[in-house]
Amino acid sequence: MLMGEKSNEPPIGSAQSCMKCGAALIDGKPAVTAEPGKPACDACGAALVPVQAVVPPQVQPRGRNPLALVVVAIVAAAMLYFALHTTRRSATDRPVTGGYGMTAPDFTLETLDGKNLSLSQLRGKAVLVNFWATWCDPCKIETPWLVQLQNEYGSQGLQVVGVAMDDSGKDEIAKFAQEMGVNYPVLLGKEAVGDAYGGVPALPESFFVGRDGKIVDRIIGLKGRSEIEDSVKKALSTQAGESTPATAHALIDPK
Repeated sequence: MLMGEKSNEPPIGSAQSCMKCGAALIDGKPAVTAEPGKPACDACGAALVPVQAVVPPQVQPRGRNPLALVVVAIVAAAMLYFALHTTRRSATDRPVTGGYGMTAPDFTLETLDGKNLSLSQLRGKAVLVNFWATWCDPCKIETPWLVQLQNEYGSQGLQVVGVAMDDSGKDEIAKFAQEMGVNYPVLLGKEAVGDAYGGVPALPESFFVGRDGKIVDRIIGLKGRSEIEDSVKKALSTQAGESTPATAHALIDPK
């Protein structure tokens, strides 16, 4: 077919057929038009209708079931919550060796001035054993409270002991202690000591040891100053018992 010539084949959707006799105008026969725009069949004179093109139905892609997606999301969230809850519970619920009312695990650790200090040396005093670290932001809030409590209750027999549980080095720990105005012994902590006290799952963590060397209270994480003070008073209210190192837990050597 040359450019500009019209095709003799009717386009799809424009072919016509007779509703009465069934003749289709695809053989070139002219339609008899009774009125403009209303073609009629050349064979029988009946009105003609366009032959509709057959359009295959479109196959819609199968979508995901919304309910199934919701169920999967709920199951995944439940599994994540259970995993986190179990991990946290296993970390914070690990019982401290001995527990409340039992003799606090003894230890010997190096102080910032190079000396050694053992918990058993403080028998007869109410001891607040505070596990902390230089990178612990809550510890920076709590430390000034411990300084105040040492000043206020030191004359009554309180001794705060800070156990640094980080690897920043002695100089960095000493710098932190100086900047915070620490007025109590700071010891270089070791994992063995932390394990003896239940693994120290969170910092800061404090154990309150009575005059008889037994644990009377424990605080995990940052609490209010009044709560710490109440535990200090509880430790101070105990009576000093007979020093019996044989009943204490095994000594933890710093080496």
